[in-house]
Amino acid sequence: MIITFQERLSDSPFIERVWRSFSERGGPFLSVASPNLELVVTRLPGLTMVTLRGPETKATTIECPPNGQWVAIRFRPGVYLPSIPTWTLLDHRNLNLPVGGDGRFWLEGEAWDLPTYSNAEAFVARLVRRGVLARDAAVEGVLQGDRQALTRRSVQRHFLHATGMTHGALRQIERARHATNLLRDGASILDAAHEAGYFDQAHLTRAVRGLIGQTPARILRQEQQLSFLYKTAAAA
Repeated sequence: MIITFQERLSDSPFIERVWRSFSERGGPFLSVASPNLELVVTRLPGLTMVTLRGPETKATTIECPPNGQWVAIRFRPGVYLPSIPTWTLLDHRNLNLPVGGDGRFWLEGEAWDLPTYSNAEAFVARLVRRGVLARDAAVEGVLQGDRQALTRRSVQRHFLHATGMTHGALRQIERARHATNLLRDGASILDAAHEAGYFDQAHLTRAVRGLIGQTPARILRQEQQLSFLYKTAAAA
């Protein structure tokens, strides 16, 4: 293992979960598709970075540096920054925020203390009070099964604005992640395809190859380190 992950869920309406990781050695790993916006604090020897990381619509191979530490706030789908369109951050077009000599970083013309694994909720609450963060209630409602009489076009508009992707694309990512976790937990390829809602094994293979970066067989063998892959329910 190149990277070790730890996570905790959050009761904040803006935060899905908080995670942290550590790398003892460097090497390549697969950054899998993800529909979430994240704020990530990176600490490397002699360097501290704060990055606003956008959703990922496909798997990408990333080189992990050794001796790194990361703390990340993963926002719920539908949470966005009004001043920074989410689509501009898609697929590793991440925004590195200025970090001052006092260890604070700059966002929206204001200096902020670095968030930690334990104080993420208080930090995000301050961002919300300042109007730096917002959430789209329509996106949240659709993901919970309530379309609130919205038309298909209206749903897509809300999703594109808040997440940078369509509702269908988000569901495909969640389904592929769910299937991958099933395979990593020992399910057969046939069972994973059925439980995750794929038509057949070929359908599953096409989906996870593009979104996770490996075939189901390679996932079963756990041949390569994957990025943080939280447990997720099957997409409805």
